[in-house]
Amino acid sequence: MKSILAFESSQEAVSYEMITKEMMEKLKGYQQVLEKHFQLTTLPKGVIWTNAELAMTTFSNIPIPAFTREDFIYMSPQVEVWQNLMVAQLEDKEMVDIRTFYQNFNSEHLFIVLAHELTHHIDLFVDEFEDDRHDSIWFEEGMCFYLPRKYCLSEGTFQEITGIEQLLVESFTEAYGSHNLDDFGYASYQGSLSSIMFDYWRSYLKVKSLVEFADGDVEQVFNWYKKWHEKGREIPLTKYFDEIQKNDN
Repeated sequence: MKSILAFESSQEAVSYEMITKEMMEKLKGYQQVLEKHFQLTTLPKGVIWTNAELAMTTFSNIPIPAFTREDFIYMSPQVEVWQNLMVAQLEDKEMVDIRTFYQNFNSEHLFIVLAHELTHHIDLFVDEFEDDRHDSIWFEEGMCFYLPRKYCLSEGTFQEITGIEQLLVESFTEAYGSHNLDDFGYASYQGSLSSIMFDYWRSYLKVKSLVEFADGDVEQVFNWYKKWHEKGREIPLTKYFDEIQKNDN
């Protein structure tokens, strides 16, 4: 994949040259995992590194400076911007320990964001980029969080992030939990940052719970998902998974 620096000045581009090279080199290892185990057969043409403002106003209109399209991944390498974004999602909630965690957002966490975007390109997801995706976007987003975290983080960090997002879901459920997870879609991005992230948090937690139910067998979870699709998506995906878990008990 190409690594393309798309900044408004050469000085800005130079200042992020080192971290983007490090990210791209590290991504090769995770890419091999996806190719070996999760049917990554076609890579995007490259990663377009840009500042957060351009990512969120010129290349897209979503309030998160990382996203993927069929040909390119777009992402800001500005760690300090990500720190501010992560803190902002807490709104006015105190959560001192969680706030401190996000204030210390570093290149390791930045890499997970990049790996998340690459995971969208695996063939195991049945929807194409150009599709009007619905019904199962939560599954794809949740899995795109789960796989990089599971394969690229230490077990301690993996559990720490999981615990944090569990607490955040519990804290924001009253404000943002009135809709079903199956409703997570493009319309979700019209809400506040916290309402958007709320669906990401619970998508990840739902996928993690499914993998644990399958005794750690991610392939089995994908098989269930594929069968749901092949049967014509007759019922919401969350209900489909709930019935699998219920029938197994």
